[in-house]
Amino acid sequence: MQSDKKPAAVANSVDEDSWRRPLAYREEAFLQSPDSRPLRILSEYLWPLSHFQEEKIQDTIVFFGSARITEDGALSRYYQEARELARVVTEWSSTIAENGSVCSEPRRRFVVCSGGGPGIMEAANRGASDAGGKTIGLNIGLPFEQRPNAYITPELSFEFHYFFMRKFWFAYLAKALVVFPGGFGTLDELSEILTLAQTQKLESKIIIVLYGSDFWKEIINFDALVRHGVISASDLNLFQFANSPDEALNILRDGLTRYYLEPERVLPAAVVEEAPEIARSRTS
Repeated sequence: MQSDKKPAAVANSVDEDSWRRPLAYREEAFLQSPDSRPLRILSEYLWPLSHFQEEKIQDTIVFFGSARITEDGALSRYYQEARELARVVTEWSSTIAENGSVCSEPRRRFVVCSGGGPGIMEAANRGASDAGGKTIGLNIGLPFEQRPNAYITPELSFEFHYFFMRKFWFAYLAKALVVFPGGFGTLDELSEILTLAQTQKLESKIIIVLYGSDFWKEIINFDALVRHGVISASDLNLFQFANSPDEALNILRDGLTRYYLEPERVLPAAVVEEAPEIARSRTS
């Protein structure tokens, strides 16, 4: 008669498998727990960084503006002009030679970056796509309005949970910022970059353009801030106004050429290989 009893070695193997725990980084419940918050934050740094390195992104021009401005709405002018500006900026940046570069491969300069959603963000990504360029979307999950638009380069589309990590990436690569009309989110992002520039916490110069002078001068009384002594008159030099794509392009092209292309900055080989050139904090 054949015995149903399993050999001891097989039985022990089955018993061991039954009590073995999964590897920590594969334990979904742990990764979603409060104890793993530092890991989730770190992931929102490392995941974009690895893609920027892979795609040879050196720096960006960030477009801010309302998610509620549509292509055919009341403020459609700004949608159309954001799209056009992103297109001509991308065409210009594609002509930049890598003079004096120590990179084995050309790096992409002044790539259009947005918050990844609809409205002005969509217009910016769309314009860059019209020009055949790579374009970045730093999306964030919100209950409404914020869904990734269809014009982001797929390998440069990112979804964030933490607002502060998303803001970090806006500032990290930015050499220029164009701010179209917007609401609370746009005001928050603008104020943060202006504060970093005002307090000289950024090592790299950021060209800041406020697009639509009538809107911005109505929304923010800059002269009153100076008059009341809460900012200095010199702080008004941190930004410039533009009212057309051509005017904004000239400001961007002149500023970026002056600070970053003339003469071309040459980085140590180790820096180029390990990370993009960044708007480093002076305290880092």
